[in-house]
Amino acid sequence: MPGQSSRTSRIEARISPDVLLVVKRAAELQGRSVSDFVVAAAQEAARRTIEEATLIRLSVADQERFAESLLNPPEPSEALRRARSAHERWVQET
Repeated sequence: MPGQSSRTSRIEARISPDVLLVVKRAAELQGRSVSDFVVAAAQEAARRTIEEATLIRLSVADQERFAESLLNPPEPSEALRRARSAHERWVQET
């Protein structure tokens, strides 16, 4: 990540013995330490969470409606025409 230093930070988490056994087993299967496994899993979960929060998912019908509105946009409403005029006046004043 840009601006990331080489220093590391420490986090702590308490988990049940059963969960720890599962995590240890998964780490062993990947040939990683528990710490490396947990960091990699947390990083992947964080990446997915951020990606899902930034994606817009549309149904097929909504995709078609969106494409249609781009290809054949409706006439601007009166409110939009007023907003455009106000914007043009504001841009000319600055």
